Amino acid sequence: MLLNLSLFLLFLTASNITVQAIGVNWGTTSSHPLPPDKVVELLKSNKITKVKLFDADPLVLQALSGSNIGVTVGIPNSMLKSLNSSKKVAESWVHDNVTRYVSSGNSGVRIEYVAVGDEPFQQSYGEQYHPFVIGAAMNIQTALARVSLANQVKVVVPCSYDTFQSESSLPSKGHFRPDLNKTMTELLTFLTKHHSPFFATISPFIISHRNKNISLDFSLFKETKHSRNDGHRTYKNSFDLGYDTLVSALSTAGFPEMDVVVAKIGWPTDGAANATPSAAETFMKGLMDHLHSKSGTPLRPRNPPIETYIFSLLDEDQRSIVNGNFERHWGVFTFDGQAKYNVDLGQGSKNLVNAQYVEYLSSKWCVVNNNKDLSNATASALDACSTADCSALSPGGSCFNISWPANISYAFNNYYQVHDQRADSCDFGGLGLITTVDPSVGNCRFPVELRTSHSESLYGTCLLQWMILLTINTILHDFL
Repeated sequence: MLLNLSLFLLFLTASNITVQAIGVNWGTTSSHPLPPDKVVELLKSNKITKVKLFDADPLVLQALSGSNIGVTVGIPNSMLKSLNSSKKVAESWVHDNVTRYVSSGNSGVRIEYVAVGDEPFQQSYGEQYHPFVIGAAMNIQTALARVSLANQVKVVVPCSYDTFQSESSLPSKGHFRPDLNKTMTELLTFLTKHHSPFFATISPFIISHRNKNISLDFSLFKETKHSRNDGHRTYKNSFDLGYDTLVSALSTAGFPEMDVVVAKIGWPTDGAANATPSAAETFMKGLMDHLHSKSGTPLRPRNPPIETYIFSLLDEDQRSIVNGNFERHWGVFTFDGQAKYNVDLGQGSKNLVNAQYVEYLSSKWCVVNNNKDLSNATASALDACSTADCSALSPGGSCFNISWPANISYAFNNYYQVHDQRADSCDFGGLGLITTVDPSVGNCRFPVELRTSHSESLYGTCLLQWMILLTINTILHDFL
């Protein structure tokens, strides 16, 4: 009886090791980010146990201390060259951003991964980061080993969805981009040696957005007649198609058993056609059901990704929109921590919990003054949008259909809010007017910003100090 109980407990322990986890990406590219302590409370209240960061903001890491949330800290692409060229710089980075936070035991930060670069192989970057990624990863690995953290903290390199491809759109023909063959072999060899997983983005939305041959239902996990056959394998959704394209690419490169972490996957809610809360809810529920079923994919049945990180936790109004205006609207929650829809992220409840006790600026908005000559108002609005986030006004966006001059007011207000509701930021040559009446129209929300800004964050200062340090080390390295 005792032996059977021991075997049962051993089975449970082994099962827990293989159960894949759901986490979230937490980005802070916002003019007025939700304070880190509020975000950590949001994570806790929704029972989210893993979070992936894009940097190592001291305020964020301090807020995560003692939370027992598994953390991935990120290294920006701008640091890769210096980290590649100097082991000393890597040791300093590990000391300042890893060791000082994990050494406090249970009161510290549970750092699980260091992500070297933010998708440095993305095709739009060209090859500017290629020569530095592997060397930077190796130096970070060595630095972790020197402080006896190499077994506790794994080094990974997040790879964008365009790192792997298939010209025929068949997963079985998947391969890495030809310009990455040598670098990818070096990366996969490094990851295998140190028992680290492959971090990759899967992006059904962007694939669907750019490829009209892929039906929306196929991308949203809906039952559809548009399934795709690849030999004797049938694909019923875009996620499986993309994931197995990666699996084939890994096999083609000679690493068929490589563990995979889906580092980014999500569905935006604004800024483009089909980027709506309704579509996002359908996608997220389909994805969660698929992951929780542990059915895996046709190429890896009953073997789902070991971890999956939803992109993202919050909207970010300062994210680059080079790829599209939807880039600022990936959040499951709005910029102020309010759920856009409900989904079970693995916490056992379909209802998400909103951020509590959020502090806003005054209930004031900037709108166009209808008593003025508005012949130049459009030019003023365009100027405002060069700084403020006007992505919701784009075709398919939540504010696309509001009439003129309400769309001018939307631009004016966003500029006003970004600039902390300063009176002079609602001037626009006399065309602006401050009001206490909410001008929101239907689904088009005229925001009031949070009582916070990046000026309160230590990260900008620390990043500047780091860039100075890296530059000095690079100069010394070249000189010596």
